[in-house]
Amino acid sequence: MTDFTMDKGADDVAIITWDVPGKSMNVLSLDGAAELNALIDEALADVAVKGIVITSGKKDFAAGMDLNVIAGMKQGGAQAVFDGVMTLHHLLRKIELAGMDPKTKKGGKPIAAALPGTALGIGLELPLATHRIFAAENPKARIGLPEIMVGIFPGAGGTTRLVRKLGAMGAAPFLLEGKLSDPAKAKSAGLIDEVIADPLQAAREWVLKAGDADLVKPWDAKGYKMPGGEPYSPSGFMTFVGASAMVHGKTLGVYPAAKALLSAVYEGAMVPFDTALKIEARWFTNVLMNPSSTAMIRSLFINKEALEKGANRPEAPDQMVRKLGILGAGMMGAGIAHVSAMAGIEVVLIDSTQEAAERGKSYSTGLLDKAISRRKSTEEKKAEVLARITPTTDYAALQGCDLVVEAVFEDPAVKAEVTKRAEAVIPQDAIFATNTSTLPISELAKASARPDQFIGIHFFSPVDKMLLVEIIKGRETGSRAVAKALDFVRQIRKTPIVVNDARFFYANRCIIPYINEGIRMVAEGVSPTLIENAAKMMGMPLGPLQLVDETSIDLGVKIAKATRAAMGEAYPDGAVDHVIFRLADQGRLGRKTKAGFYDYDEAGKRQGFWSGLAAEWPEADTQPELTEIQHRLMFAQSLEAVRALQEGVLEDIREGDVGAILGWGFAPWSGGPFGWLDMLGAPRAVEIAEDLAAKFGPRFAAPQLLKDMAAKGESFYGRIGAGNKAA
Repeated sequence: MTDFTMDKGADDVAIITWDVPGKSMNVLSLDGAAELNALIDEALADVAVKGIVITSGKKDFAAGMDLNVIAGMKQGGAQAVFDGVMTLHHLLRKIELAGMDPKTKKGGKPIAAALPGTALGIGLELPLATHRIFAAENPKARIGLPEIMVGIFPGAGGTTRLVRKLGAMGAAPFLLEGKLSDPAKAKSAGLIDEVIADPLQAAREWVLKAGDADLVKPWDAKGYKMPGGEPYSPSGFMTFVGASAMVHGKTLGVYPAAKALLSAVYEGAMVPFDTALKIEARWFTNVLMNPSSTAMIRSLFINKEALEKGANRPEAPDQMVRKLGILGAGMMGAGIAHVSAMAGIEVVLIDSTQEAAERGKSYSTGLLDKAISRRKSTEEKKAEVLARITPTTDYAALQGCDLVVEAVFEDPAVKAEVTKRAEAVIPQDAIFATNTSTLPISELAKASARPDQFIGIHFFSPVDKMLLVEIIKGRETGSRAVAKALDFVRQIRKTPIVVNDARFFYANRCIIPYINEGIRMVAEGVSPTLIENAAKMMGMPLGPLQLVDETSIDLGVKIAKATRAAMGEAYPDGAVDHVIFRLADQGRLGRKTKAGFYDYDEAGKRQGFWSGLAAEWPEADTQPELTEIQHRLMFAQSLEAVRALQEGVLEDIREGDVGAILGWGFAPWSGGPFGWLDMLGAPRAVEIAEDLAAKFGPRFAAPQLLKDMAAKGESFYGRIGAGNKAA
C-alpha cells in the first residue's frame, strides 16, 4: 500500500492523492516523500500531462511530518538530519520549478494544491511550493505552521517561503506564534490563494489555463524585493531589530527554536533563495539536535497525544458520559458544566438555591457571548449549548446520570452530605467524582456507599482554559471508575493524568514547594525582582510571588494551617508562614483584593511590588548568584516530582512531565521535571541537590531513586526504554 497515488484524467490533468493507509490524518514519511517524488517525475516527464493537482483522500489535507521519522533521522546524527531535510527541499523545489527552463522560466507545468480541510506543518509547506493553493469552504479547517509550539520550526521550506511571500512582519505570527487560521482568514493573510466550494475542480480548471507567468514565484523572478525590506534596508533594519528584541523578550533565551528561526530568516533574507533553503535546513538541524526539541516533542506531542488516547486506561467497556450531574454551581462547577455542554453532554447543575444554580449557568452565557463577539460561535450554537444545562436545586434531577462531579466547598462535612444525597438518587452503577485540590480521596470516599465507584477529578481553574485534568484513585477506587473518568476527560477535550491518593496529589505537591521557596527567599532578604526574573529566565510563565498572588494568599494560609495540623512537629514551612500570615493579617490576599506581594490598579493590573515589602523584609546587601536561585526554584519542584514517583503517587513519568507543563507551566522548553533532570543527568542532579541540602536544609535531599539512577548511569526516559514506566 502506498501513501500517494496518481490518476491521469481525460482532461490531461494528473491528480496526485495523498491518503496514508490506517491513519485518520495524513503524515509525511521519507518513504511517502520518495513516492511523491517519483510521481512528480512521472507527471513532469509525460508529455500528455498538462498540469498536476495535489490533494488528499481524507477530509483533511495533512497534519505534518511523521515524528517517528524525525526521531529516526536524529539517531543518525546531525548529518542524517540535514540530508533528510535537504531531500524534502529538493522535492519541494522540484514542484516549485515544475520542469521550467532555469534561464527563461518557461515550459513548466502548472501544479496546484487542493485542500479539503486542515493543513498543518508540512501539510502547508508542500502547498506553499505549488503555484496556487485552493482550500475548501470549511470553517472548521485550520491552516498554519504550528511547529514552534513543540520546540522546532518549519524546516521544509515553510520558513523561507512564507517570509519571502509575506515579509518578516507578515510572517511573524504564523512562524513565531504558530498561529492557525480558518481558510477565509488564511486567504486574507496571504497564506493561500482561493477559498471555494470545490477546490479540486477549481484547481483542475486553473492548471489547464495557467500560463508560464503564473508559475514563476516572485522570488524566482528578476528584480524581486522582499516585502517590508531586507535586513539592511531602512525599513527592514527596523523590522529585524524589533523582531530580535521581541523574541528575546518573550522567550528570555530559553527556547532555542525561536532564536534559530529568527536566525534562519535573517541570514536567509540576504542570500539567493536556494542558499536560503540550505541555511534553513542547517538551523533546523541545529534545533532538532538540541535536547530541548527532543523533550518538547516528546512531552507536548507524543506523550500528550498518547495520554489523550488512553495510554493508561484500564480495560473496561466504553464509558462515554451521556448525562452529567454537577453538585455546586460556583466557578469550578460552572466551568465544568460549560465544557461538558460544549462537548454535547446533558448537564444537571445543582446548587443550594435556584439563584445560585442559574448564576452558574449564566457563566456559560457569558463565555458564549464573548465567543460570538469574536466570531468564534453563533447564536444557534449558544442556544444548543445552553439547552443542555439544567440549573436546579432538586437532587431528583440527577436520576439517569451516569457520572456525578461534586464541586462544593473544600469542607469534608459538606462534601459528605452532598455525596449521600446524590447517591440516594443516581443509578447503582453511576460513578461519583469529587473535584478537590487537597482533600484525600480515600477519606472523602468513606461517605460513599460505593467506594469502588468513587474517584477524584481535579480540574484546574479556569476550567474552560486549562488543559489538564488530574484523576486521583482512592484506596478502593475500581478500574471502571478510572475508565469513566478518562473517557469523560477525553470527551471534554482535555488531557488527563492518573495519580494515586496522597496529600496534595501530584500537581499541588510540586507547585506548593515552588511558591514556598520563592516566599522563603523573600524572608531571607533576596530581592523579589531577582526571584521573579530568575524563574522566568528558566521558562516559568509566572514567578512564585506572582503565582501566589494569582491563586490567593488566603488559600495559602488555609493550606498551611491544615498541613501544620496534619504534620505537627514535622511541619517544615514556618518561615513561609511568617510571610504569608503577615500579608494576610494586613488584608493583602493577592490580586483578588488588589493587594498582595504586588500592588494593583483598580482594573486589577499589576503595578509593581508592594512598596511595604522592603520594609517588612529588607533586601540583603549581598544577593545570591542567579544560578543558585534558579536551582532552588527548579529543584523544589523537580525533587518533589521524583519523590511522587518513588512513593507510587505518580505511576508514569509521561504523566509527570505532561502534567507539570499543562498544570502549572513547568519550563515547557525542558519537557517537564523528568525531562529536565535527564538533561542535567542524574549524577549532576544529585550533586546539585546535595549542595542545596547542605546549604538550605533537607527539603533538597536527593531522593533514593535519583541516587540509585546516578550510581547506575540511568536516565528517566532511558528506563522507560528498558521497559519501565515508573520506578
